[in-house]
Amino acid sequence: MTMGSPKILEDELFQLLRAEQAEQFNQKRGDTSQEYDLSGTNLARINLRGLNAENLNLQDVYFSMADLRGIDFRKSKLEGASFRDANISGCYFPKELSTEELLFSIQHGTRVRYNG
Repeated sequence: MTMGSPKILEDELFQLLRAEQAEQFNQKRGDTSQEYDLSGTNLARINLRGLNAENLNLQDVYFSMADLRGIDFRKSKLEGASFRDANISGCYFPKELSTEELLFSIQHGTRVRYNG
């Protein structure tokens, strides 16, 4: 995936996330068996607690300083996401994503790499 400026989507579901309405996002999204593409978007400085991240494509997403506490990312695509200064307390991540890779992203803003 090519890198560029993070996208801001006009999509109603994305706008719910930007407005810190994770529960409403979950309700409107409904069926999580279909992938929902948020790749390359800007979710920095947003409270996303309560987000159901199952089958979300979060590749290359900026999570800088976001509140991600308690989110289960195990069934999400996170390749290339950046977690600089994000609050990840209580999160689950794909087992292929090493702790070192995640910590380096939180501390330095690097994009996470793993084989998932």
